[in-house]
Amino acid sequence: MRVPDLGIGTFRLQGDVVIDSVRNGLDAGYRVIDTAQIYGNEAEVGAAIAASGVPRSELFITTKIWISNLARDKLIPSLKESLAKLRTDYVDLTLIHWPSPGGEVPVKEFMAALAEAREQGLTRQIGVSNFTVELMQQAIDAVGAEAITTNQIELHPYLQNRKVAEFARKHGIHVTSYMTLAYGKVLGDPVIQKIAERHNATPAQVALAWAIKLGYAVIPSSTKRANLDSNLKALDLRLSDDDMAQIAALDRNERLTSPQGLAPAWD
Repeated sequence: MRVPDLGIGTFRLQGDVVIDSVRNGLDAGYRVIDTAQIYGNEAEVGAAIAASGVPRSELFITTKIWISNLARDKLIPSLKESLAKLRTDYVDLTLIHWPSPGGEVPVKEFMAALAEAREQGLTRQIGVSNFTVELMQQAIDAVGAEAITTNQIELHPYLQNRKVAEFARKHGIHVTSYMTLAYGKVLGDPVIQKIAERHNATPAQVALAWAIKLGYAVIPSSTKRANLDSNLKALDLRLSDDDMAQIAALDRNERLTSPQGLAPAWD
């Protein structure tokens, strides 16, 4: 099973804001929700899901293991805490949020622990996030490419991350794009705006449709119901080969997320 094409991201959303976003998203028809231990909102996400009345079987929930929980003796207990907060017996996908800084916890160790979590039924699928080609290879060596569902990476028209995406594709690892709108920067891009005008669409829909057409999953976040509704329409937007070529030309290797002391040596 691959990650569904379009979901709700919850990065930086807290308290009632994240509850409202998830509730509105589920009401709008979203069934994919992405959270993480470090976001500090798993309990609120769980509360919103519980209140929604949407059957658990219809949902695809992702969470991510934080770096302080990567050691073999910490990973599974931390995931069980996440499940309790999310009010579920399992998540559909668990990711390693960031590789261990300086390799303090070896990739082999935390991937083995993640695979064990899957064997225990705590998560149906496993994957990684913010992994470079070298780190993906280490993860493949540890558990096999077939065990790794996705690599969730920063990817948008200004950072198309082709080397990592191509390596993942070669090994059958799906790519999930986060920050697909580049914190909103691409919404003002004249190329994307013109494409949007031609399709009677919004720039956000164009950027999301571009990533989806390339085969990536996207998880934009929004606190506004109108934007949640609008983003869903990206699934029905059909960009032409010329549209795709114009967006491809926007790549300028502009990375927006690279926390000091946490980011690996990017490709």
